[in-house]
Amino acid sequence: MKVYLSGEIHTDWRERIESGADGLGVTFSAPVTDHAASDDCGVAIMGPEDKKFWHDRKGASLNAIRTRMGIEAADVVVVRFGDQYKQWNAAFDAGYAAALGKSLIILHGPDHAHALKEVDAAANAVCETPEQVVDCLRYVLTGKLPG
Repeated sequence: MKVYLSGEIHTDWRERIESGADGLGVTFSAPVTDHAASDDCGVAIMGPEDKKFWHDRKGASLNAIRTRMGIEAADVVVVRFGDQYKQWNAAFDAGYAAALGKSLIILHGPDHAHALKEVDAAANAVCETPEQVVDCLRYVLTGKLPG
């Protein structure tokens, strides 16, 4: 199974899922999680820009190639919404995955339940912890319940 891990980059949720899924035969992919590298990839490769808009646009366009490839190749897309920042990119990734008919697991805390109700409604599963995501993946692959 191929799983794309999208969304928030400031906590260890990806590592917790990857570690918990060890032995399940899952292949993981993700966006670049080094914030500075992700922001600056376009200008680092294609040259500097005088205006921040074009600097950001180059990076976003280049990152979109990676994101689209990862989502399109995935069997399951997990999108994490963290407690900080406006995560428009995560919502966009969830919508893109849903539009492609991908199996979708949304991950967020209870404080985001109302704000993400439409995103949650498009998901196949909504989890509050990375460990619940692992339990979902294990169940899908093996039919085994936690415990």
